[in-house]
Amino acid sequence: MTEPAEERKVQTYCALCIARCGAIATVAGHRFVALDPDPSHPTGAALCAKGRAAPELVYSPQRLLYPMRRTRPKGDPDPGWQRISWDEALDTVASAMRRIADAHGPEAVAFSLPSPSTTAIVDSANWIRRLMNAFGTPNAVGPNYLCGWARTQATTFTFGVGSVHSGSGGAMADIANSGVLMLCGYNPSGSRITHATATAEALKRGMKLIVIDPRHTGFANKADLWLRVKPGTDGALALGLANMMIQRGWFDRAFLRDWSNGPLLVRADTGRLLTERDLTPDGSERRYVAWDAASGGVVVYDPAKGRYEREGAAPSLEGAWRIATAAGEVVCETAFSLYAALCRRYPSEVVAATCWIDRDQIEAAARLIWSARPVSYYAYAGQEQHANTTQTARAMSILYALTGSFDLEGGNVLFPSVPQAMIAGEDLPGAKTMRPAAGFETRPLGPARTGTIVTDALYDAILDDKPYPIRGLIGWGANLLIGRGNVRRGRAALTALDFFVHADLFLTPTAEVADVVLPVASAFEREALRIGFEVNEDAQSHVQLRQAVVPPRGESRSDIEIVVALAQRLGLGNHFWGGDIAAGFRHQLAPSGLTLEALRAAPGGIKLPLKTQHAKYAQRDASGIAAGFATPSRKVEIYSETLLAHGYPPLPEFIESGAALAPGPELAARYPLVLTCAKHALFCDSQNRALPSLRRRVPHPEVELHPQTATERGIAAGDWIAIETPQGSIRARARFNTSLDPRVVSGQSGWWQACPELGLPGYDPFGETGSNYNLLVGSASLDPVSGTPTHRSGRCEIRPAG
Repeated sequence: MTEPAEERKVQTYCALCIARCGAIATVAGHRFVALDPDPSHPTGAALCAKGRAAPELVYSPQRLLYPMRRTRPKGDPDPGWQRISWDEALDTVASAMRRIADAHGPEAVAFSLPSPSTTAIVDSANWIRRLMNAFGTPNAVGPNYLCGWARTQATTFTFGVGSVHSGSGGAMADIANSGVLMLCGYNPSGSRITHATATAEALKRGMKLIVIDPRHTGFANKADLWLRVKPGTDGALALGLANMMIQRGWFDRAFLRDWSNGPLLVRADTGRLLTERDLTPDGSERRYVAWDAASGGVVVYDPAKGRYEREGAAPSLEGAWRIATAAGEVVCETAFSLYAALCRRYPSEVVAATCWIDRDQIEAAARLIWSARPVSYYAYAGQEQHANTTQTARAMSILYALTGSFDLEGGNVLFPSVPQAMIAGEDLPGAKTMRPAAGFETRPLGPARTGTIVTDALYDAILDDKPYPIRGLIGWGANLLIGRGNVRRGRAALTALDFFVHADLFLTPTAEVADVVLPVASAFEREALRIGFEVNEDAQSHVQLRQAVVPPRGESRSDIEIVVALAQRLGLGNHFWGGDIAAGFRHQLAPSGLTLEALRAAPGGIKLPLKTQHAKYAQRDASGIAAGFATPSRKVEIYSETLLAHGYPPLPEFIESGAALAPGPELAARYPLVLTCAKHALFCDSQNRALPSLRRRVPHPEVELHPQTATERGIAAGDWIAIETPQGSIRARARFNTSLDPRVVSGQSGWWQACPELGLPGYDPFGETGSNYNLLVGSASLDPVSGTPTHRSGRCEIRPAG
């Protein structure tokens, strides 16, 4: 009789998504058999089905286990993959990178990364960035223009930081102390279980909840208000709520007067803020002007000092005046008055018609936001994946500013973090001489400003040499041909590359186009250092060296090992601690005072207690100057001259997302339904569908629709139907949802992979008989600042599939 394998427990955390839930892995003998929550961890209250399926992920028979190279042309349906050694693979990659850089410059080699919200790329993202900076390329094809741009970047035009944290800085919703929480296009039950458990606990103590979502999802059934917004109209809703709050006096006047640029005067003739230089030739262009109610005249505001130049000044928040300037009289109005005028264009009846929300719900929401303060909010992909995402995020952030809750207990708080040394390498010589990222010339305030390029910019650089040629791509798990729009152009672009290497766990449709594929160890087969867990003060204080639960399968390696090996072959090893990864971890940890040895001895992690100081903007230095906000005015910017200077509206004007997809009545009649999509809680984007425990519960791609919509088209529940847009057509099975608006259809992205254990098929990523949602998404309507397409607010028609 065989003795049962000895079991051991390994404290770890699940890195499969942004929640990074604390967990305990069970290993029987040498096999990883289970993953369970670790209640002692600050994110370990629960674990989702994806996390519990981790052993299936590790031992999937579809895993890539060895480096391989293509032996047949890219147009051939059979790539002819041939196993090669790691030395041959790495030498091939490094040689191609040097060859392309010598011919076209290092910027001609781009890198691609997947979402840090739905993969374990955070383990290595900064190491990959360091390699880019050492090599000299600014071009990282990242996902933030689809997921994260609005909440972490667009809101910097308001607060100077992201008003919602998403793994890359910004404020965190202090759910434990909130009076009311707004979930905007965000279902934490499926996207971030740590927020779901925090929300559930807060509801028990009496926190109020507003859910803004086209679908009755997650906490909608427990919400005080569920606002079933028309996809892509969240910006109009935010303006309408702000209008009601301003009209009723439900806003923090003192906060806006003292800490926003609302009192600053705007010239009616130029739209620019009135400056001291306008008043006198000797004045500064960087000092602004407000109307002082105390003196009945103008008063100068100096951003360098963060204060008005007259002691006892009482800047007026509202009003318009004729101001004598060096060039004559100019009509000026406060920035807040201009914002209030914009909001007045969205009375309840307009919002109801635009957003498909009952008028009484709009008033109820505005009243609840004001009466139940402090307010926190979290916006996610449901609100972001539209062609008006920048101004929507601005509208939401300014609505939030009305509450005065920013960085207060129970609001969206800038929690402290454990000190650490950055390792992304912005200080390396190669980083200092890089050209601007592709796409910067057309969207200088967008993702390219920080070295993240949108896929359309990548495809333009490959196929049209705009703004310069990109000839090589180093892929780190980003499944571009399933996860991004413009799929057919993307396939043509990747096929046209001189060289493409892709590192991943599985041979995805994107990897199939590569010249070389590299097998990556899963998060449970490698070490990773995590400094802070981005939920609350307690979680932020937690530092953990995640240990490998089991050794890597086959010849798979961690991303960091691959990065370091490439750096050495490129002659850049001196920038990577001579290839010593542990030395890199020690470099990161040095400011914290923690040692790698101490973390190895405490696999569950170590806490370094932190103390949150609220309202940091009001803290003054020894000379009495307040910290303020990281904006040009050092105030919350209701009116953004940064946007205005680049030709964008300085106020959050609403333009309905997707309008360009149906410019006339003919197309509107042909595609009468609004098409949105939602991530299924069991899957991470285009992953997990090969795992039997998950796929068994959702065997086929589905599209949600109202029974009335189905009946009108002769569709029964479970039927295969075709979803058609101006860009293409795909198939999915009909699933009825009576809570969905009959004018809305909700699809799913990410379908391609088979599950042979259950006899369930894969789906053609590039044909109409397949289910690749992003075949339906094109480039006709893009956010002008970020380049975000309309993934969630297009137009479509559905019909029974033939």
